[in-house]
Amino acid sequence: MYSFNSRVRYSEINKDKQLDLASIINYFQDCSTFQSEDNGIGLSYLEERNRVWLMYSWQIIVNRYPTLGENITTGTWAYDFKSMYGYRNFIIKDSNDQICAVANSIWVLLDTKTHRPVRITEDDIHGYTIEEKYNMEYAPRKIKIPKDLKSYDSFTVIKSNLDTNDHVNNGQYIKMAEEYLPSEFKIKQLRAEYRMSALLGDTIIPMVNETKDTCTVVLGDTNGKPYTVIEFER
Repeated sequence: MYSFNSRVRYSEINKDKQLDLASIINYFQDCSTFQSEDNGIGLSYLEERNRVWLMYSWQIIVNRYPTLGENITTGTWAYDFKSMYGYRNFIIKDSNDQICAVANSIWVLLDTKTHRPVRITEDDIHGYTIEEKYNMEYAPRKIKIPKDLKSYDSFTVIKSNLDTNDHVNNGQYIKMAEEYLPSEFKIKQLRAEYRMSALLGDTIIPMVNETKDTCTVVLGDTNGKPYTVIEFER
C-alpha cells in the first residue's frame, strides 16, 4: 500500500467541523496521484504518451468522518488491470489505526488524441504492484436511474470546476450533487458513475430522486443525457 500522513485542515471541514465527503475524495485522488508521480508514471509521463486515467466509478463507505486537527493516514493500492480498466482501493485511517473510510474505484485509460479508451500495456502500469483486493461488499458499477426525478435550475460549468484534463473533476461533481441532499442527510455510502465529461461553459441540469434511505442525483446535459449519476445512502 502506498500512503501519506496528513492532518485535517480547517479548509477541509464542514459546519460540523468534520472532513466532508468531497475532501475525502480529494485525499484519495491526491494519494493515487502521489503514488504515480513517485513511481515515475505521473502526469508528465502520461502527457508524453497521450494518455490519461479517467474516473469511471466510485464506491465510498464512510465509517466515521475525521474531525478538525486529527492526524490521518490515506492509502491506496491497485488490485487489478483488465483491458482498458484499472481497479484501485483506497483507505483512510485515524491515529488509532481505525478505518474511517474505504473505497473502490474503477478507472479507464484514454488516448487524449482520439478520446477513446485504449488497452493497458506494461508501460502504463510498470510502477504499480498488484495487491490483494480489500474485503468489502462491492456494489455494481452501474447505477440505475430512477424514473421519478425532480429537475432543478440549471447552472454552468466554471473554471474552478476543471482539472488538468480540462474536464470537470470527479470530486467537483460530488460537491455539486451534495447541494441537493435533504438537510441533515448523513452520508454512509456513495456510489458515482461517470458517463461523459462536462467541459467549461457546459450547462448542467440537476435531477433528483429521494427515498427513505437514498438520494440519487443525476447531473445531465440540456438533452437529459447524464454526465454523472450519484447515489447517496444514509
